[in-house]
Amino acid sequence: MHPVFLQLGPVEVRYYGLMYVISFVLGFFIIQSEARRRKLFSKPDDVLDLLLVTIPLGIVVARLYYVAFQWDWYRGAPWEILAIWHGGLAIHGGIIGGVLGLLVIGRWKRIPFWRLSDAVVPALALGQVLGRIGNFLNGDAFGTPTDLPWGVVFPTASPAGATYPGVPLHPAMLYEALGVLLIFGLLWRLRVRPAKDGFLSSVYFIAYALVRFACEFFRGDALMLGSWRAAQAASVLLVLGFGAWLVVGQLWRRARA
Repeated sequence: MHPVFLQLGPVEVRYYGLMYVISFVLGFFIIQSEARRRKLFSKPDDVLDLLLVTIPLGIVVARLYYVAFQWDWYRGAPWEILAIWHGGLAIHGGIIGGVLGLLVIGRWKRIPFWRLSDAVVPALALGQVLGRIGNFLNGDAFGTPTDLPWGVVFPTASPAGATYPGVPLHPAMLYEALGVLLIFGLLWRLRVRPAKDGFLSSVYFIAYALVRFACEFFRGDALMLGSWRAAQAASVLLVLGFGAWLVVGQLWRRARA
């Protein structure tokens, strides 16, 4: 693999950034289709407004989340905080930023948060798949050493290769990409079935939490929260929170029936 897609003199187009651009474009069309089907927006430009708010917030918070856990390193090289092309966007931070963006858009456009969220999560899942492929090409979000036949030796110039030079590693980012691709397929099937607002979002959060919890065992660059892997701690909270929300919602629905 090679992180640079195109070199034009001093200008580099990296696969890492290219995957994010592709995910944003596909996300626009998916959300536009879902918003039209669900009759969420009154104007076509409303979807563009949503992306212009949620994407920057998602990227900024994803970066700040990552930097906060790696502050001892970034404190010695603060200029690297802006170098997102070197990797270092934490998905849980991105989700927090995206949720903040949806809250802003929901209030601005007067759309219930969960109804809006259900239209967005399929696009989010597909974007994560492409993002993990970008991680693979960039050599970050890498796995631990392995002697399995599909272990990958990353170039020494990549974060994975610099940490484990010449050592085959679990392609942990591809494990997660495959898991989230299955989640996307599930969401795509469920999206047309009648359900209360928030159901599809809860399915996404619970399913992704389970996939990420499992994949984290293979990560060689995990962010730590004390003795816990931060992603696993966040995954437990997501499963408990949204699992409880779904169960309580079902019980309340039956009690009113």
